Amino acid sequence: MILNFFFDFILLSGVSHILKRNVSIYKVMMGAFVGGVSILFLFININSILLFISKILISIIMIIITFGYKNIRYTFKNFMFLYTLSMILGGFLYFLNIEFSYKHIGIVFINNGLSINFIFLVITSPIIIYIYIKQAQTLKNNYNNYYDVDIIYNNLIHKYKGFLDTGNNLTDPVSLKPVILINDSIKLDKFYYIPYKVVNNEGLIKCFKPDIVIINDKKIKNVVVGIIENKMDDFDCLLNKKIMEE
Repeated sequence: MILNFFFDFILLSGVSHILKRNVSIYKVMMGAFVGGVSILFLFININSILLFISKILISIIMIIITFGYKNIRYTFKNFMFLYTLSMILGGFLYFLNIEFSYKHIGIVFINNGLSINFIFLVITSPIIIYIYIKQAQTLKNNYNNYYDVDIIYNNLIHKYKGFLDTGNNLTDPVSLKPVILINDSIKLDKFYYIPYKVVNNEGLIKCFKPDIVIINDKKIKNVVVGIIENKMDDFDCLLNKKIMEE
């Protein structure tokens, strides 16, 4: 029961951190206590279907006690993240079971009484959840920096996958318009060059003035487009920080 409480406390704390619920540790402990008590269902003679339903209901109660109830969508989101973290942690424990082939009862691995594996689980489980949370936040932040970009020039639409580079502050020195960069060969009627300077490198970039640029359905006119030859990773348009601030 204590171990069950420990794991539920880690999982609920993880959900709170990922979704920024900012609940008190007291509420997390109350929710984890309900989850810890649920282990008593293992000693009740019920079929697997009823056992599964009871686990779902207990998880919902844990969520409501910890985070409260606002609406179905809010509660469902909390519930899904709880089970996502549960699968991450459960997969880790299953890996240990297969890797070391310890005798186990439930999720507790035993080797001649209170084994070092039990202590190892208590120490490493929070680390696994922490690593997952940090990676999820990194992916979320990177995903939020991607945009759909349409550059219209000479009545032709050129589509790109744009990425917001907070370090891109390149500006046309004459018009003072921000410059976005693309890795593409567009047939240009008129173009000009502007100087650029970065760490250990400087030169000229071929630029042109588009008819209009559309970023996620938002029309932007006061912008210059520069063409570079360097290939980009998962995108082909480097957005300018100043454009997004506006």
